[in-house]
Amino acid sequence: MASAALPAGASATTPPPAPVEDQPALHTSNRPLLTIGVMAATVMQILDSTIANVALPHMQAALSATADTITWVLTSYIVASAVAIPLTGWLSDRLGSRRLFLWSVVGFVLSSMACGLATNLPSMVAFRLLQGVAAAFMNPLSQTVMMDINPKSKQASAMSIWGMGVMVGPILGPVIGGWLTDNYDWRWCFFVNVPVGIACYAILWALLPSRQVIRRRFDLFGFATLAVAISVFQLMLDRGQTEDWFSSWEVRIEAMIAAAAAWMFIVHLFTAKEPMFERSLFKDRNLMTGVSFMLVIGVLMTATLALLPPMLQNLYGYPVLTTGILMMPRGVGIVVSMAFAGRLMAKGVDPRILVMSGLSIAAWSLYEMTGWTLGMDSWPFIWTGVVQGIGLGLIFIPLNIMAFGTLSPSKRTEGTSLMNLSRNIGGSVGISVVTVLLARNLQTNHEVLGAHIPAAGLTTADPIVASLTGSTSSSVLAMADAIVNQQAAMIAYIDNFKLMMILTAGALPLGLLLKRPKGPVKASADAMGH
Repeated sequence: MASAALPAGASATTPPPAPVEDQPALHTSNRPLLTIGVMAATVMQILDSTIANVALPHMQAALSATADTITWVLTSYIVASAVAIPLTGWLSDRLGSRRLFLWSVVGFVLSSMACGLATNLPSMVAFRLLQGVAAAFMNPLSQTVMMDINPKSKQASAMSIWGMGVMVGPILGPVIGGWLTDNYDWRWCFFVNVPVGIACYAILWALLPSRQVIRRRFDLFGFATLAVAISVFQLMLDRGQTEDWFSSWEVRIEAMIAAAAAWMFIVHLFTAKEPMFERSLFKDRNLMTGVSFMLVIGVLMTATLALLPPMLQNLYGYPVLTTGILMMPRGVGIVVSMAFAGRLMAKGVDPRILVMSGLSIAAWSLYEMTGWTLGMDSWPFIWTGVVQGIGLGLIFIPLNIMAFGTLSPSKRTEGTSLMNLSRNIGGSVGISVVTVLLARNLQTNHEVLGAHIPAAGLTTADPIVASLTGSTSSSVLAMADAIVNQQAAMIAYIDNFKLMMILTAGALPLGLLLKRPKGPVKASADAMGH
């Protein structure tokens, strides 16, 4: 039987060309090497959101800061990133995505060097603000590049690679930071970015293509109102517990300013001729559902990372480095499940099923965490971490594929900005809520548990026991109070796990709003497994 005629120069073994709709939006001469450079930038800036956490006590002494003010080393980075993220779309169009990415890497490396050289708290906070601004552009740009340089059929693979960096980075941060601080100095938590950043810049400069430059007006009013809303809201979250929340006029004023600025931004967004974000983005059901999911993921991921280290160190007595190692199984679960999710999508499994399955698994892991006790060994931390990582990994790739599957390539940068902004806000809210609930529940539980201890049994010590152990009434009281504090804290942590479990399970109906994107979304088996 005669075969169809082949194009000139083609052989029977030459694979057919990819259909036009399955071509990448941007072409590069070496996609694997560019992927390494993009992922280096992504992991570098993601690590910096958590790598300094374990070094805070060392920084406090070196920078002559107090326990309250040293936290600005962390929050200044978060605030700067959250405020600057909305600028990514406009700057990418105005300057070109290539130029903005390269400038961001340079800014991040220089500000990292400055952080490592800081001699006092004001200079450290200023340099961390600059570092946060540079980092804000790198995350949405890296995600956009990964989607632009890959055809639609390989975008699941690209998102799995990108997602591994985003999800595993915060978990590895405390481990790397603890090791650098213990073996060298806390300043190396920042200096380590310099060689990585230089190599990353060289790759991007050689291979990174650029989107078309579009001259569009900057929405100054929209940016100003959004920046005020985000920064003042974050300030309220940081100061709320210290100032006893709404019993303080400072917190009330901050809440009113944040609410007023947010309202003005929303009204302006839907009435201005050229708003900061294109209004068509908010009509895309998949993107907006993805943004909502990212709020939940931000709370789940960041709040868990904020709760577990102090619990493991203070209640179970694990050292800093061991604590970081016990957090790593989450990363293992994420990596395994992301590869598994890519293979399932390659076989045609509905991504909505994967998202809802991932949420269910994550909620189940939190349910298991509500059964933790002070007398257990490290095994429950390990296996629940793996299970929770599996759940998060199943969510991430399908969610990103569906969120951007109905979005045109020209709107991807703004879409990724919204997704990353949502995750940042979810993370900051999550940290604040669990911190407040932990402190308040600790007090409440202490009162309830203390009321069940007979005072007569504590005010006097048995004379024979006292003579043998050297115990006194005051020491008996102190020991009893320490035990009550420990139990009260454990119950407070469990209450937080319950709250996150309810929030995670409550997000399940959002999966019903997602639409399966049309066209090829099949992941490459080679990219996923070899």
